[in-house]
Amino acid sequence: MPRPLLADIEVSGGDLALVVVVAAIALVSLAMATMFRAEVLRAGEGTPNMQRIAQAVQEGASAYLTRQFRTLSIFAAIAFVVLLALPADAADGASGLQSEWAVRIFRSIFFLVGAGFSGAIGFLGMSLAVRANLRVAAAANEQGRDPAMNIGFRTGAVVGMATVGLGLLGASVVVIVFQDASPKVLEGFGFGAALLAMFMRVGGGIFTKAADVGADLVGKVEQNIPEDDPRNAATIADNVGDNVGDCAGMAADLFESYAVTLVAALILGSQAFGDQGLVFPLIVPAIGALSAIAGVYLTKPRAGESGLKTINRSFYLSAAVGAVASAIAAFVYLPNDWSDLSNASGDTADLGPAAFAAGAVVIGIVLAAAILALTGYFTGTEHRPVKDVGKTSLTGAATVILSGLSVGFESAVYTAIVIGAAVYGAALLAGGATTLALFAVALAGCGLLTTVGVIVAMDTFGPVSDNAQGIAEMSGDVSEEGAQILTELDAVGNTTKAITKGIAIATAVLAASALFASYTQSAFESFADATDDESGLGSLDLLGDFIVYDAKLIVGALLGAGVVFLFSGLAINAVGRAAGAVVMEVRRQFRDIPGIMEGTARPEYGRVVDIVTRDSLRELATPGILAILSPIAVGFGLGVGPLAGFLVGAIATGTLMAVFLANAGGAWDNAKKLVEDGHHGGKGSEAHAATVIGDTVGDPFKDTAGPAINPLLKVMNLVSLLIVGAVISLSYGESENDVVRILIALAAATGIFAAVFISKQRSSSISDEAPEPVAVDKG
Repeated sequence: MPRPLLADIEVSGGDLALVVVVAAIALVSLAMATMFRAEVLRAGEGTPNMQRIAQAVQEGASAYLTRQFRTLSIFAAIAFVVLLALPADAADGASGLQSEWAVRIFRSIFFLVGAGFSGAIGFLGMSLAVRANLRVAAAANEQGRDPAMNIGFRTGAVVGMATVGLGLLGASVVVIVFQDASPKVLEGFGFGAALLAMFMRVGGGIFTKAADVGADLVGKVEQNIPEDDPRNAATIADNVGDNVGDCAGMAADLFESYAVTLVAALILGSQAFGDQGLVFPLIVPAIGALSAIAGVYLTKPRAGESGLKTINRSFYLSAAVGAVASAIAAFVYLPNDWSDLSNASGDTADLGPAAFAAGAVVIGIVLAAAILALTGYFTGTEHRPVKDVGKTSLTGAATVILSGLSVGFESAVYTAIVIGAAVYGAALLAGGATTLALFAVALAGCGLLTTVGVIVAMDTFGPVSDNAQGIAEMSGDVSEEGAQILTELDAVGNTTKAITKGIAIATAVLAASALFASYTQSAFESFADATDDESGLGSLDLLGDFIVYDAKLIVGALLGAGVVFLFSGLAINAVGRAAGAVVMEVRRQFRDIPGIMEGTARPEYGRVVDIVTRDSLRELATPGILAILSPIAVGFGLGVGPLAGFLVGAIATGTLMAVFLANAGGAWDNAKKLVEDGHHGGKGSEAHAATVIGDTVGDPFKDTAGPAINPLLKVMNLVSLLIVGAVISLSYGESENDVVRILIALAAATGIFAAVFISKQRSSSISDEAPEPVAVDKG
């Protein structure tokens, strides 16, 4: 039976010194990010024409994020006040920074810090990417592949080191200052990071894919012009979208995974290992920060080696270094006997504490490597799944879509099995001890965190190389050899983006699983407080709510799964509406502005940027409201047990859905690349048109709905963790009040229905009398 969370934990002496060292490593990571940034900005900026195009992308991306942050500040202000109102468990007789009101206040303050860090990571990724893109293009044209690749990967390294540095800094400072109250304060830090990341993921995803889909449908399919042809009015918006979606959105997403996993590990570690449980989960990602630096310097192409092989080698070497170093750290820092752990839960396993922790961390690192290989197989152009999708282009768009769906469904099962095996394997290390099994899953998440620095670098490399190719094509100032180099780097980046999405999903599942464990532990603690049962034995009554068959548990699980489907549908529909507006605007410009096709007139790029900015920000609220209010409606309406079922349903369904969407989209995208490389008729063929259709279907799959599920899972788990005390207080003991509880649930449900209804009423800007596509001679 789970016990209440421990209190009276004090990090002092050698433990405190270690946390200070972790904070120092965080500062070193930030210093390395600064150094890598300066290195990128020293590179040449190319021709004036390339600089002019890049400037337009910079202005569009900065304008969008500025408007987005203004919109999100409203949600942040509301969440700050709500967090103040929610109860916070504190040790009996605690005073000063450990008292309940101090925890409430600083939980809200660190909510803003987490949101600020998440936003800062996103903005940093975007602001450097829009400066690095033309530098990569210039290097490819003037110096060759290796210098261009180095600039692109160093750009990603800046974001990766900043992600690691800010995540570690926030967590370590909270542990140093708040001691045993730090897990509760960190709930606010993780919630702020997750909430802002979800909004940035959704908004940026809608922006980038609306522009991309609109540009492809009119440019490639209707006008038969290249992807980044300057005659297409959506090209600037498409390049802006790469930065606000793939750079800013993904960077914020991975930062919140980092922060939330640390939060869950510290909550569970403080119970399982006592004092050392607040320190060891910080040591592991600190080692990861150092191994990430090594990984960045190891990314140097060898003669005749493909860019993807170079980057993968960097990842595997970094992961290996992290695994060995983490295992050594476990045996040096942790005792070999359970009796030597101070203030721990009392649970033991066959393995000693050091071997137990080392094994759990290594499982997480192995999981990252397995996901990289698995995702690479299903989305890489050199492997059979994508080749098979490419072959189906010979029989039309319908078969391309069907084969891509098949790849997505199949890969989701294998990925879920791998992730499930990692979770189960970590739990087996505990030998049946519940508390240790939960901590083992969290430690596996910490192990996966050791790879985050390189993973973020790999992800950012994708949109930077994509933008570089776009600038080269739009400017016309790059040689044929330089263009070929950029095409190769773009293909590499396309695969690295797909791979990092897979690993991001794995981090989301481990973090959500650990948060779910924290939820159940917090539920028992809150129950003991509400019923004045300090022994925790009365929690047997609450245990029945979790394990006895109850129709409400099934309903909760179905509702959790349903939220994932509804969230995905809302995101994809939002892209469809915004893309429709882009299509109409680009068609209008081809029709109404003479000389565009001849290259004698300049399209109105700003009009398209304005359209996707307006539509993406307008669509932000509904998915966010769904994520925040749905656990509130279920928890207060059905109870703490059904809310647990809700979270399990969401985690299980979200895992499969996220992998399906990401890998189906990745397979369609790379099948298009395969045809564009000359297979099955090449560019301009019927097969190419079929794969473009498949790619446009896959765009909102892989870059909007799929990645947004990651923060969705963590936001819902964090909201549940934050409200569980209030749910139990109104459901049991002296404060039981069914009327208030049901009113809160009804208000939350009403908010969800209203948001969805309003979203459905929005027009897609396509009228019944919309003009037909502009006819052109395709030669």
